[in-house]
Amino acid sequence: MQKELTPLDGLILLRPRIFTDDRGHFFESFNSRAFKELSGITADFVQDNESMSIKDVLRGLHFQEEPFAQGKLVRVVQGAVVDVCVDIRPSSPTYGQHFKVRLDATEKAMLWIPPGFAHGFVALEEGSAFAYKCTAYYHPAAERTLLWNDADLGIDWGIADPIISAKDKEGMAFKALRTQAQR
Repeated sequence: MQKELTPLDGLILLRPRIFTDDRGHFFESFNSRAFKELSGITADFVQDNESMSIKDVLRGLHFQEEPFAQGKLVRVVQGAVVDVCVDIRPSSPTYGQHFKVRLDATEKAMLWIPPGFAHGFVALEEGSAFAYKCTAYYHPAAERTLLWNDADLGIDWGIADPIISAKDKEGMAFKALRTQAQR
């Protein structure tokens, strides 16, 4: 597995070694020891989730407030997505900045998203399946959504008319989150 740092502190891309022959392929999708050695993170994953999305579905930007914030190790099992992470850690030098990367089932790259990031993605193909390993359980009362098209964030999702849930359409503005953080 290879590690690639991103411009946002703590956000790490992990690329597995894929062994291919005339029968197909094999790769190690997760190895706790290798993850800890490469990332330096001693995450305790407590919940695995999987979603399937049709083409042009946009999910996000989701996060859970402290003390229920989740770290996530995400990857695409089938299809492809554009994955977006926003740094919402008030003390971070990259607060309010975002990172965008294509993840797909061919390259099988994983993205480590530490607690303190809002996360979302847009499906680029029909039947895009997305897997999440989470460091905290889902806690509905702590769940929050940032507005996916917030002008202050300036995220170019690469899609004009995404399919979005009613809940995600009602996400909070980044300014509102910033105001909460300053209290």
